[in-house]
Amino acid sequence: MTEAKLWKPGGFIADDGWRLAGEDDAIDSAEANAGLILPLDRYLELAEAQRQPDRFAVVLAPGDDIARLEPVLPCLALIALTFPAFSDGRAYSQASLLRSRYGFDGEIRATGDVLIDQVPLMLRCGIDTFAVTNPTALKRLAENRLPGINTHYQPATVPSRRVSTYSWRHAS
Repeated sequence: MTEAKLWKPGGFIADDGWRLAGEDDAIDSAEANAGLILPLDRYLELAEAQRQPDRFAVVLAPGDDIARLEPVLPCLALIALTFPAFSDGRAYSQASLLRSRYGFDGEIRATGDVLIDQVPLMLRCGIDTFAVTNPTALKRLAENRLPGINTHYQPATVPSRRVSTYSWRHAS
């Protein structure tokens, strides 16, 4: 499997300060220069004093209830969302809810099966960064070639500019 490269609008990020924690990683193994991204249950088990935004982040599985994060959102700088397959869109809803309902303004990262066709939609839902392993997606992102339609009929979490012709159309 190809190692994930981190991308955000503007290009690839060479030095990511975060890594997904393995099941065997001890909480005290978080290095001074790299934070651990923990599964939701494991993060919630941390003592309040341990919940430092630069040391620990959360990865949400598609079935995780994001309402459980509400009390600890101020302690988070990063939330990673898992896209296990291209057909599983629950993380889109999680991203949108984190931005609109819970007011989360930290980084939201897409992980898992991130395909090039989905990136513009993920951006509209409020996702900031993308851990990409798909070779086609990596090539197109390196060429700065995002697909998509510039006019949308529905509003999004990330505001788009209005098109002057119809009140219900928005441009990316």
